[in-house]
Amino acid sequence: MSARWTTTAPTGQTSLPGMALALLLGLGAWAPAGAQPAAAPARVDVARLDYGLQPRQIAPGHWVIEGAVEDFSRANGCNIINTGWIETQQGLLVINTGPSRRYGQQQRAAIERLSQRPVLQVLNLNLHPDYFLGNQAWQDRPIGALGGSIAGMRAEGKAYEDNLFRLCGDWMQGTEHQPATGVIEPGFWPAGSRRLELLRLDGHTADDLVLIDHDQGVVFAGGLVFADRVPTTPHANLARWLASLDALEARLRGLKLKALVPSHGPVRADLSGLAQTRDWLQWLEQRLLESAQRGLDLGEVLRLPLPERFAAWAAQPAEYIRSVTQLYPRYEVEALGSVTAGTPR
Repeated sequence: MSARWTTTAPTGQTSLPGMALALLLGLGAWAPAGAQPAAAPARVDVARLDYGLQPRQIAPGHWVIEGAVEDFSRANGCNIINTGWIETQQGLLVINTGPSRRYGQQQRAAIERLSQRPVLQVLNLNLHPDYFLGNQAWQDRPIGALGGSIAGMRAEGKAYEDNLFRLCGDWMQGTEHQPATGVIEPGFWPAGSRRLELLRLDGHTADDLVLIDHDQGVVFAGGLVFADRVPTTPHANLARWLASLDALEARLRGLKLKALVPSHGPVRADLSGLAQTRDWLQWLEQRLLESAQRGLDLGEVLRLPLPERFAAWAAQPAEYIRSVTQLYPRYEVEALGSVTAGTPR
């Protein structure tokens, strides 16, 4: 099956059919990237509202800009997302556009400093704000996402704007949500000498897009994978998320992995980020289930200690508090229903 999308082209632009784009994504002649260097820290300048973005090559034709392994704050400009692009001789595929119009502009400037090739397509891997609030900087290019992600961007975009303005202030000046317009259909793209796949999974959100370059061994895993950071769960279904991690791991079996790019956290040449995410989700689900069965209230669950293996992860305890507050009521209702079902009438 070949991947495709339908796109509403920006004014003055012609959208690219899926097959035409596929043919343009052939791998250019690139020198080997060699061993991956450590990520350069962003040199954030709060006074000048400069993100200090530091792109680095992680494989031939693949670049990443890593965000801070933290929670949203004014100090990092709400830049905690990993974005990137795939570079070919014909043009570029940009992946995620960051948390603000300013980020998108600085991302675009950074890309243009490193490549004179045109951007053929922008992809938002899910509906969360740091994946797409930089779309304003790319409005003259086709912007695509899965259908469920586009619906979510439209429904929740204004709330995202308001929340990030509250958290990050001046960094968000001029930012208005612009959802993707092109609906992505998953599948393989016969992209010249490269096998590039868009894989639809779910669980972190209702529509999670993963990009796999089977020949270069690079995976942009989107929100399904976190590394050294507690996963976020505002749209999560833990059971579906765990099933998607199993499916993704099976899909990558036999791949000579050069780089797995998580949504948040360091890029690595192994599946350790996937294993960390699975470990957290399994533990969290078990804690919520057992706590509900014991009849603990929300406050009691929040006061329970966390395992030592999670203590050094970023965004603790904030993400644990948010996840329990959001998810625990459902477990309480299910436990109560189980007890009620067993009560004699």
